[in-house]
Amino acid sequence: MPEYDAVVVGSGPNGLAAAITLARSGRKVLLLEAKSTVGGGLRTEEVTLPDFHHDICSSIHPLGIASPFFKSLPLHDLEWIYPPSEMAHPLDDGSAVMLERSVEMTAQDLGVDEATYRRLMSPLVERYEHILHEFLGPLRFPRYPLAMALFGTLALPPAHFMAKLAFRGERARALYAGLAAHAIQSLENLATSAFGFMMGMLGHASGWPLARGGSQSIANALAAYLRSLGGEIVTDHEVKALSDLPPARLKLFDVTPRQLLRITGNTLPADYRSKLEGYRYGPGVFKIDYALSSPIPWRAKEAARAGTVHVGGTLGEISQSEREVWRGGHPERPFLLVTQPTQFDASRAPEGKHIAWVYCHVPNGSMHDMTKAIENQLERFAPGFGDCVLVRAARNTKRMETYNPNYIGGDINGGVQDLRQLFTRPTQHNYKTPIRGLYLCSSSTPPGGGVHGMCGYFAAQAALAADQR
Repeated sequence: MPEYDAVVVGSGPNGLAAAITLARSGRKVLLLEAKSTVGGGLRTEEVTLPDFHHDICSSIHPLGIASPFFKSLPLHDLEWIYPPSEMAHPLDDGSAVMLERSVEMTAQDLGVDEATYRRLMSPLVERYEHILHEFLGPLRFPRYPLAMALFGTLALPPAHFMAKLAFRGERARALYAGLAAHAIQSLENLATSAFGFMMGMLGHASGWPLARGGSQSIANALAAYLRSLGGEIVTDHEVKALSDLPPARLKLFDVTPRQLLRITGNTLPADYRSKLEGYRYGPGVFKIDYALSSPIPWRAKEAARAGTVHVGGTLGEISQSEREVWRGGHPERPFLLVTQPTQFDASRAPEGKHIAWVYCHVPNGSMHDMTKAIENQLERFAPGFGDCVLVRAARNTKRMETYNPNYIGGDINGGVQDLRQLFTRPTQHNYKTPIRGLYLCSSSTPPGGGVHGMCGYFAAQAALAADQR
C-alpha cells in the first residue's frame, strides 16, 4: 500500500493550497519543496543588510485577502496590515492620484471623471464576491450570470482603448493605466481591461494589504495549518523525475509546463507533450530591493500613505512602456511597481531605516540591466531618492528564475494571461494530465497568477473527484 494518499511537489501558495485541500478531505499528504524553506513566491529574506527583511517576490496581496479559499482557513498566526491608502500614482505636476478604499473618495479627486468612475466601479464593488467566484477559477457554468456579464462587458476591450473611451481627464486615465498594467501585456491587447477593473475593484472592496513581518508570514501560516491537519512537509528535496516521488495515488505539481516536461520525460503522450511545448510564457521582471536610510522622498507627499505606488506617468507613457516590452524592447521610462512596507510595518528594518521593493517589466529572458532606467523614474517623482539608498540588490530574469524555477524567463505569472491562455491554462483540460492521478496545480492553470491559492484548490478538487470514481 502507498505510504501517502497524495504527494504535492512545490510549496508556493498553490502547492500549499492543494496540500491543505487534500488533507482537509482526510487524505494523508506529503508536500515536497526543493528549497530550504516553504513559500515559492512567498519568501522574505535579508538580501541587502542585516535586519532588512525584503519580500523576494510578492509583497502586496489584494487577491490574498480576497481569496475565497484563504478566507476559509483559520490562519491564526497571519496578520494583515492595511495602509491608509491602497495605491498612489504620482504625476509630473507634483500631485498623485490616490486609489482609496472608498470609491467616493477616489472619484472626488478625478475631476471631470468623478461621476464616470463612480458609475463604473460602484456596481463592481457591490458584486465583487460574485465576480470573484466566476473569475477566480476554471471556465464553468456561471452561478452568478449577471455579475459575470457585468464584469465581462467591461473586461473584454483593450485597456488603452477603454481608458480613452471611458475617461476624459488624464488623472483617471493614468490611474486606470497603472491598474491595467498588472496584466504584464501590451495595453492594446484584448481583455487587458479585466486587470484594470479587477485591481480597482479589489482595492475598494477588500483592500491591498501586506502581511506583517513579510510575505513569508503567509507561507508559514499555511504550512502550520497543513501540519495541524496531519500533512507532512519535507524541504531540500528537489524532484527531478517521477522516480523521486514515493508511491501515492495522487501526484500534484506546483510547476509550469516546461518543468513538468522535464520531470515526466517521455511518460506523457506525444500529443499532450506537444501542447505543453507550445505553452507561451510572458514578459519577465527586473527587480531591485533597496535598504534605505529614510522613506522614499515623494514629491507628492500623499504618496507616503500608500502601500503601493505606480510610477509611470500618463496613460500614453505607460502604454508605450508596456507595448515596447511586449515587442521585445527595453523602455527608457519603464512602468514601475513600488512598495514601501516599512511605512506601515516597522519590524521589517532597523529603527529609523526603511526598505523599498521595485520592479519593472522586461522581455522574457532579458539580461538587460534596468537599474539606471528604474532609478531615473524614481528620481523623476521622488527627487533625492538616490541619496537615501544604503544598499541595492538587483535581480534580472535569470536570477528570478534561479530563485524560483516557476518564473520561466522571469515570468512571475506562470505564462501569458491573455484570452488564448486565460481559461485554457495550460491546455483545455487545465489541471488534469493524461497520466492517471497526475495533476498540475500551479499558476499555469486557472485562474493564473497571484497569491490566492485558487489554482491549487481547484486542482485538488479535480483530483479528489476523480479519485472517488
